[in-house]
Amino acid sequence: MQFLIPANTKKSMLIFGAFTTFDLILFGVGIGATILLLLIIAPNSLLTAVIDLLPALICGFLVLPIPNYHNIRVVIQELYRFYTTRQRFIWKGWCVKDEFGDSQQIHK
Repeated sequence: MQFLIPANTKKSMLIFGAFTTFDLILFGVGIGATILLLLIIAPNSLLTAVIDLLPALICGFLVLPIPNYHNIRVVIQELYRFYTTRQRFIWKGWCVKDEFGDSQQIHK
């Protein structure tokens, strides 16, 4: 028997169907820092208002859910890992004849 697993099966494991605990903590820290900055630096001009809101905006951007990935933070982590670690891709396509045979193992 073959079963199709829907793409959203892990949504039930997430908070509100989109966030992990770390995501909510990160967003909470950004909101807390924004509130603290609003108390310390009064937004008298546009520049100070942007500076005050910057932590919440950055943390909100990082936990923004996107398709095919969990959120922006995961995309940034994957890009970092892709460009900083040594890549070794092993590809074995659909071949009529296997040149190496089954006796040779592929080492990672």
